[in-house]
Amino acid sequence: MKPVAAGAELKDGVWVNEDVAMLAAASGVKAPAELANPYLFREAIAPHLAADHKGVAIEIPRIAAALDALAGLADLVVVEGVGGFRVPLGPHRDTADLAVRLGLPVILVVGMRLGCLNHALLTAEAITVRGLKLAGWVANRIDPDMGAYDENLATLAARLPAPMLAELPSLPVPDPRRAARLIPPQKLSAILKYISNSE
Repeated sequence: MKPVAAGAELKDGVWVNEDVAMLAAASGVKAPAELANPYLFREAIAPHLAADHKGVAIEIPRIAAALDALAGLADLVVVEGVGGFRVPLGPHRDTADLAVRLGLPVILVVGMRLGCLNHALLTAEAITVRGLKLAGWVANRIDPDMGAYDENLATLAARLPAPMLAELPSLPVPDPRRAARLIPPQKLSAILKYISNSE
């Protein structure tokens, strides 16, 4: 599930967001679009701005209801965020409020580049302050030339209050299927088991 997606292209008369399409392709359940992605905006801008431009409000209860419906269709539902843990969804709410309402364990994806230590540690703190469980984190090497990469990874492993679930290398072209193949099957099984036990 991707509750909110901003940025879509018209394909065969239908507005399509690349992330939503990739999630649908990876899913073992064919879910109705209005459940898997309740809010889709054409503009690739911050969600609250895209919603404002379209004249709609992003309603957290609507997203929660969609998740409840999806949970009845699948054994496991993974909910992908949009832009980060504190991205505004409206004048008085953000994705942290959504995470609290959904009450799911959180997996933090750390974009491995200069500045990631501060960003990751602040985000982990914000997750904990909200009373949510940080189930684990993923190192996503988006800068292949990042200096002191191994030392940064070790720093995060020592300071983040959750296990590293996966380490993804930099890929010349983003390809989730190739990235998934880089995670050993036993590690992927352990990740899914860990997530399920963290709920």
